[in-house]
Amino acid sequence: MDFLEFTATIKNIFATAKIKTAIYSFTLLAFASACADRDKNGNILDQPTYGTITIAVDESLKPLIDAEIDTFEATYTEAHIKVIYTSEEDAIRKMLDDSARMAIVTRSLTEEETAYLAKQKYDCKEQIIAKGGVALISNPASNYTNFTLDQFRKILSGTNNLNALDKKYPTKPIVVVFDHPNSGIIRYLRDSVQQFDSLPAYCYAVNGNPQVIDYVSKNPQAIGLIDVSWISDQDDSTANRFMNSIKVIGISASGDYFQPYQAYIADRSYPLLRNIKILSREARMGLGSGFTAFVASERGQRIVLKSGIVPATMPIRIIEVRTEPFKP
Repeated sequence: MDFLEFTATIKNIFATAKIKTAIYSFTLLAFASACADRDKNGNILDQPTYGTITIAVDESLKPLIDAEIDTFEATYTEAHIKVIYTSEEDAIRKMLDDSARMAIVTRSLTEEETAYLAKQKYDCKEQIIAKGGVALISNPASNYTNFTLDQFRKILSGTNNLNALDKKYPTKPIVVVFDHPNSGIIRYLRDSVQQFDSLPAYCYAVNGNPQVIDYVSKNPQAIGLIDVSWISDQDDSTANRFMNSIKVIGISASGDYFQPYQAYIADRSYPLLRNIKILSREARMGLGSGFTAFVASERGQRIVLKSGIVPATMPIRIIEVRTEPFKP
């Protein structure tokens, strides 16, 4: 007997016996529950809009992902996403080892990582959800305002006396700080900006993007590397507090200097750009698929837009505002 036949039979029995509709509904719910997908331990599996899963996320992306999860869980109240914020490498490792359903990072899997998943009979699904970047920050008391890409490459390669790069800078050595020893920011810089086996001794990790901002705000000789999303949302009180304690360095690939404003990320004028991706090992339509679909939807992409970075799956308009007086 299939579900429709069972439903009709139960309905007829209850109608004849004049049993209350509440009992009828409860029985149907119990039957539907019994038919739901279950794991090997008999527990009901999560579905696109309900259940509980764990995901691992590069800590540098925390402001954006927190906003996406808060809205998703407020919309689907039976959905619960547990987040592990960690380094990029650890987030991917947790996804590969199945201690997290998904990893949200800024790179794709390597060939070795893809092969590792394939041995477990899994494929990796990849969805680009936003376009962001890496921001360089300095202390408000410093005169570190603009760097060319060539100057920045020399900083990564061993030049910590910036007076050798430009006489306007002091001779006192700089310190460069970033978020984690296995930082996705450093991996991105190594892959896309300047090849290096190891960073110079004056470059070192703290314990997250907020700690980078705090260190730079207290040390005039410091230069920090953070994800743009920590300072891009002008409506966020935390981002505004951070911006009041540091300044953002302009970067030039050739000619003009650009800070990581949304428009300059969108038109690719800002040089230090990177994509934000969801990597998933989910083999069926579960809660991970539901969350990914939400983030890629118009509503999820509006959260990306509001955060001050660039949506990946919806078009945006760039409006130029002229400040000179109108001439009739």
